[in-house]
Amino acid sequence: MSTTKPIRSALISAFHKEPLKPVLEELKKLYITIYSTGGTQTFIEQQGLDVTAVEELTSYPSILGGRVKTLHPKVFGGILARSGEDEDAQQLQEYGIPEIDLVIVDLYPFEKTLQEDASESGIIEKIDIGGIALIRAAAKNFRDTMVVSSQEQYASLATLLAEQEGSTTFEDRQLAAARAFATSARYDALINNYLLNDNEPSAFTRSYAPARQLRYGENPHQRGVFYGKLDDLFTQLNGKELSYNNLVDIDGAINIIREFDNTAFAILKHTNPCGVAVRDTVKQAYQDALAGDPVSARALSDLALSPGCTLPGAPDPPSSRVTSAASTTPRSPLCARTCGSRRSSTTAPET
Repeated sequence: MSTTKPIRSALISAFHKEPLKPVLEELKKLYITIYSTGGTQTFIEQQGLDVTAVEELTSYPSILGGRVKTLHPKVFGGILARSGEDEDAQQLQEYGIPEIDLVIVDLYPFEKTLQEDASESGIIEKIDIGGIALIRAAAKNFRDTMVVSSQEQYASLATLLAEQEGSTTFEDRQLAAARAFATSARYDALINNYLLNDNEPSAFTRSYAPARQLRYGENPHQRGVFYGKLDDLFTQLNGKELSYNNLVDIDGAINIIREFDNTAFAILKHTNPCGVAVRDTVKQAYQDALAGDPVSARALSDLALSPGCTLPGAPDPPSSRVTSAASTTPRSPLCARTCGSRRSSTTAPET
């Protein structure tokens, strides 16, 4: 049995609709049947595509102020039906359930709502139920169903539809399912941590996104990944792409300069301080810190200076990375990971 499947029908439910346009253009070319509801349906129709309303499929309207739209056997049966299972095929026919080959969902922005300091009722209403259920159902049935679980995946989906003429391979669907469950896990972790408030958690549930590839891990043969918004933590002024070890050094340097109220400068190599100085000016602090061990510092070091400071007229050590701490209380912790065949480690120091 072939593992390549043509997409004949799609269910789309998206909070962010504008980025859907390239996908919709490809779906239109391929004459794929589209099911949708509410604002997503209106948007798709405005792009010139025919849409079958979910309410028409289920014979039920959207109820409870929009809390219940897609939660219906005629929707989930079409997503979860297994090809090659005679009983599944018979039940689809008996109950008039169409097969759904592609599920595209962009969840309510729960994380953004938290950052906006919304009311409790506003936050609760941004806990997506139908969307997350659609994602998990499609991901579970990845042998037959393709799932797209965030707007960041729209561009790659549009490319796939164009290059593979509307078909997906088993590998495409399996990878998409893995990404879908990652989306679900992160979403649930955010909700869990919000509802816990100050209560003792029964398990450690933290999630950091996006992921950024580092130059290498703890050793050159290892892969390093940073999770979180690196640019929100500090600004890299020069030097090569950062490695895992660079971030560990920078974390140590920043923790050192946070001990001082006045202008401070720290230079580290391989987690060891080569020099630290507190002076009236950044240039003097840098020069005196460099004087502590100029040989190590000029070989390969990571430097950190107080927030808002620059190095006017001061020569930078060759091959160095000069980092200005963006804040003493960043919005998210520094979280980096290094992976390899011999060693793996994860750190999440509060920088």
